[in-house]
Amino acid sequence: MRRTARYLSLFGPLLVVLAMSKVHARWIADPPYDYTGSFRFAWSLAYSMALAVAAYGMGLPELVHGRRQVISRAASASACAALGISVVQLAMGDALLPRFVVFGAAILVVPIQVAAVVLARRGQRTDEGRDRVVLVGSGDEHGRLVADLALAPERAAVLVAHLTVAEAASGGDQRSLVEKVLETRASVIVLDRDAQSSDGVVTDAAVLHEAGVRVRSLVQFYEEWLGKLPIGELERASLFFDISEIHRVRYARVKRLMDVVMGVAGMVPFVLSIPLVWIVNTFSNRGPLFYRQERVGRNGVPFDILKFRSMLPHAGGSDERSSDWTQVDDPRITSFGKVLRASHLDELPQVLNVVRGELSVVGPRPEQPRYVKELSASLPFYGMRHLVRPGITGWAQVKYGYAGDERDAIEKLQYEFFYLRHQGVQFDLRVIGRTVRSVTGTGGGGR
Repeated sequence: MRRTARYLSLFGPLLVVLAMSKVHARWIADPPYDYTGSFRFAWSLAYSMALAVAAYGMGLPELVHGRRQVISRAASASACAALGISVVQLAMGDALLPRFVVFGAAILVVPIQVAAVVLARRGQRTDEGRDRVVLVGSGDEHGRLVADLALAPERAAVLVAHLTVAEAASGGDQRSLVEKVLETRASVIVLDRDAQSSDGVVTDAAVLHEAGVRVRSLVQFYEEWLGKLPIGELERASLFFDISEIHRVRYARVKRLMDVVMGVAGMVPFVLSIPLVWIVNTFSNRGPLFYRQERVGRNGVPFDILKFRSMLPHAGGSDERSSDWTQVDDPRITSFGKVLRASHLDELPQVLNVVRGELSVVGPRPEQPRYVKELSASLPFYGMRHLVRPGITGWAQVKYGYAGDERDAIEKLQYEFFYLRHQGVQFDLRVIGRTVRSVTGTGGGGR
């Protein structure tokens, strides 16, 4: 049902825009015209995509609560999309789409998005409490799993029991694993590497699997339910998957094409924002307009990343060559710098890095060379993240946020390896959508 809600939210606007465009071309326009053979067909597709993206950015259909909020978010999404296409038409000096289509579709899409929210809520109520998990593994894995489930899982689950391998494989004819699963009414059994090597545990898991209980390895559970790879499996797992950007030439070309298109499109707001940022800097953020900072790029090649300066000059602001990790509430950030960071306007100059091929729109966030050296020394597999082009945004950013120390960097690495393992156009678009939600304040961590 939740999947149906997402499809309705995504394809509902497309059907409305296409239907209204067809009605206008056949019965309203004077003279009538062939809609599918005109330039308006492509623009109607773009407008329907804008309606769907705006709705997703507003948290629809899953991340809104209350009837008033649902309606206001749906109406705001339609208004933003209609305003966007209107601005584009004004800038191009041409009526790309009729007002009947632009404003009529914006109005009709609102009840469709409301219906999608209703479906999503029903699916959520059905899913609540469904996934009851029994972990068979070490105490360290138990502690990490409890902490990870409390963050922002992709699928809701509760850990109802934990057994060591010795405990799960004991008990004679009626083994403890079977007893515990029946006692807790568990629906998922998770086995770590040692548990998978135990014949007794695997035998009991097979019996429970035949009875309808799902069985997952620790890696599989982390991927399906948490959207990451477990830290204890990173080095081992790094050998057993293809990286699309390296092993699939077609994806690499499509990804680069998407980067160039988005980078060139991003040049427009970047150029328009320069006078505004410069004027405000003159009064409340005196110093250089930009800063450059050396980061490690694809294949370990260093490059200078470009941003609007958000910190005090000579305190990591102008060149950002400070020895400290950047914090969310870093005291070096100026008052206007906080606005730039909260709105993510400080990232706009990076479209130049994207166009030059140093950055991608989506990818692991590039780090400073000294941090890369430190982390590579403690994590031999850390360098895998540099096999692909780094990104302005990424799966780790929308799921975890800032890395304030080495522990946070290791946590983010688990999400980055998940991205490398599942890299693809659809996943990239999903990350971009989550980023829009994060920027609009509707959350990036959930579906």
